[in-house]
Amino acid sequence: MFRFRRNQPRVTVEEARSRVSGATPAAVLLDVREKPEWNAGHAPGAVHAPLSGLVAGGALPAEAAGRPLVVICRSGHRSRQAAELLGRRGERAVDVRGGMNAWAAAGYPVGVERGNSGRIA
Repeated sequence: MFRFRRNQPRVTVEEARSRVSGATPAAVLLDVREKPEWNAGHAPGAVHAPLSGLVAGGALPAEAAGRPLVVICRSGHRSRQAAELLGRRGERAVDVRGGMNAWAAAGYPVGVERGNSGRIA
């Protein structure tokens, strides 16, 4: 589907968290996993936009439009595809190495909409 650019920017989960944290975060954490995965658990404050919708030409959610994007999925493969696609659309996007698996392994929070503890699906 995609031929990755050698220079596609990638960040660690530590760099990702730094970019999307604080009172006025520098970037939006964009989770491109599918709805069941998102519902099982996601990073607090993340914005959901499934890769399948982006590939089909879907727009970014309003809260992500025009902002720098830190793109995450479960393991890092789909986020790399999404970051490449979004870059081709003119967005500033980097992907997170290791995805939500690495996020959770680093001890960063994973929750669900009602604030309960989530899991990576």
